[in-house]
Amino acid sequence: MTIGVAPARRTASAVGEIAAGVLVAVVVATVGLYAFSLVQWPAFNSSNVTRAITTLGQVVAAALFAASIYLYRIHKWPWIARLAAWIGLSGFVTVTLGMPLAATKLYLFGISVDQEFRTEYLTRLTDSASLRDMTYADIPPFYPAGWFWLGGRVGNLLGMDGWEVFKPYAIGLLAVTAVVSFVLWKALIRADWAVAVSAVTTALVVAHASPEAYSAVIVMLFAPALVLAWGALHRTASGGWGAVVGTGLFLGLAATFYTLYLGLAAFTVVLMALFAAVLAYRERKSWNVLVPIAIKVAAIAAISGLIAATVWLPYLVEFLRGAPSTSGTALHYLPEAGATLPFPMFEFSLMGVLCLIGTVWVAVRFSSSRRAQALGVGVVSIYLWTLLSMAATAAGTTLLSFRLEAVLIVLLGSAGVFGFLEGSHAIYQAINEPPKFRIAAVVVAAIGAMTYAQNIPQVLQTEITVAYSDTDGDGNRADMRPPSAVSYYREVDAALTEQTQRPRDETVVLTADTSFLSYYPYFGFQGLTSHYANPLAQFDQRAGAIEQWTELETPDQLIDALDNSQWRAPDAFLFRRGADGYTLRLAEDVYPNDPNVRRYTVTFPDSLFEDPRFTVTDIGPFALVVRTS
Repeated sequence: MTIGVAPARRTASAVGEIAAGVLVAVVVATVGLYAFSLVQWPAFNSSNVTRAITTLGQVVAAALFAASIYLYRIHKWPWIARLAAWIGLSGFVTVTLGMPLAATKLYLFGISVDQEFRTEYLTRLTDSASLRDMTYADIPPFYPAGWFWLGGRVGNLLGMDGWEVFKPYAIGLLAVTAVVSFVLWKALIRADWAVAVSAVTTALVVAHASPEAYSAVIVMLFAPALVLAWGALHRTASGGWGAVVGTGLFLGLAATFYTLYLGLAAFTVVLMALFAAVLAYRERKSWNVLVPIAIKVAAIAAISGLIAATVWLPYLVEFLRGAPSTSGTALHYLPEAGATLPFPMFEFSLMGVLCLIGTVWVAVRFSSSRRAQALGVGVVSIYLWTLLSMAATAAGTTLLSFRLEAVLIVLLGSAGVFGFLEGSHAIYQAINEPPKFRIAAVVVAAIGAMTYAQNIPQVLQTEITVAYSDTDGDGNRADMRPPSAVSYYREVDAALTEQTQRPRDETVVLTADTSFLSYYPYFGFQGLTSHYANPLAQFDQRAGAIEQWTELETPDQLIDALDNSQWRAPDAFLFRRGADGYTLRLAEDVYPNDPNVRRYTVTFPDSLFEDPRFTVTDIGPFALVVRTS
């Protein structure tokens, strides 16, 4: 494998630009978020002030995009053009997400729904850099740790708790990724077009993928990565090795951040390889042309596999050793969106129009444009994955295809930008190049982009509202309403540390209020649901053991059951008080029903803890039971 001097120089230049762009993005996001925190803003869901400031910031970002595009088109001051693009992209992300959330310390969706376990994982890896499961003690993590490990190191460096660093880290990394995406696009297409497509896809990602911040990073890079992958595979044997390395790095990043998108990306690369093999064979009529393609696919797999091993190896080692486990239920979810094919190009919206333009452009240009081929194969792979997911329901599982819609929107949106640019140029030529047509096209594009951008906070209205209505780790609600029972967590934590005399990460707590683990890095005996539980934790068997404990009659029986547990037993129990004793709400998988989780309550008799070996402390609505011996 050899890389020519010119490609090596381009690669080195791109790496240098990425480093400089990342630095600028970090500064912009840090300064922006810090500046927002200095003002006592009203809650977003009770005032239009922060929305007005958000729109103003978006206009400034749009002006920077316009300046960058203009400078690239006239071929002057390239560094100023780059800087304007970097600041514009990172600033757009920072103001669009940071300003609506300026009056709360929580990120989109607060600590509710899936954000609860994500915050728990970030809290775990903020407490320690060791790869540990988000909930369970003594087992390696199953969920990819990449995003959370990086965020944990940021939180540790800044001296912030995991729940508190979530928002600035999520926004900051998205701002950084937007700049990296632009640099990648710029290495693949002309610079002014790179600014346009990066700006549009950044807006699409913020609107449709940002609540799941760690997957949004992969979504933002997906389109340029596919163009890069196609460049790697659809070339002669001696070319494309820089693109091979880049594709391997992207797949490796996906493996450490989000398993589903790794699967989709790998599936797409395989489809590309098959397509490239067909084209190569048709051109040369020799099976020998397949060898370079196979070698490149193997190289991509090797590079991505090495990166994936940094987070997956501990789990795989335990799994291969035959550690007891249960079949996971992570794929047991089929909402309505997963039962139908997504067609965003026929939605009555600006996004729908853009996706429709992209669909038409891919269809028209597929035979002549490598960009159209790469994006087209990506779109086809999503629809194939969706059909495979539907077929998998017959086997009692799914492939979570509903989570791919954001990727589809970004791929079609990227194609839509190219379709608009090329279509406008074709119309311009067809009508004898009137000077004012270009101005009209720019005005239409600018108005459409701003209309879409300023509506993003409205698209995220529910997610923003929850960030204000949830109670944060300081015991406050940002909308100034009375806090929930979470406000008692500090007292619970203080009592736990005093009574156990052990660090938090050496204590196992059994509780149904699992958000407690999102704020403090205790280990849990049982997780939120089986769908996010480590298969090595044996979720269903643990639930059965808990139910058996509730049927015991004496403290001695409970102590004996805890001492003989096949898992590390709870050092403490955090209950709610009920009419008949101490209650826990547990969960079980009821797929294929939708919702796919059934909640049920179990009750421990008070008499089980009426013993000197347990200390019971009432704290607000909670009953904290600590085993003292």
